[in-house]
Amino acid sequence: MDVDLTDASWRKSSYSGANGGACVEVADGFAGVMPVRDSKDPHGPALVFSATAWQSFVTAVRTGEFGAR
Repeated sequence: MDVDLTDASWRKSSYSGANGGACVEVADGFAGVMPVRDSKDPHGPALVFSATAWQSFVTAVRTGEFGAR
């Protein structure tokens, strides 16, 4: 899936701490997809998930499907 992320406005996950740990950033405003990248490597690659897949992932995290936070 080719998505031009040149002008993406990235925001850090609300679960990311200030300690520079394992953080992700997402970019809103892309119809039908959710771009995701590692905040420690902002010039590195980004993954682009379908909006449906991203919502399923977020729901699974919120309901504890992957274990304790």
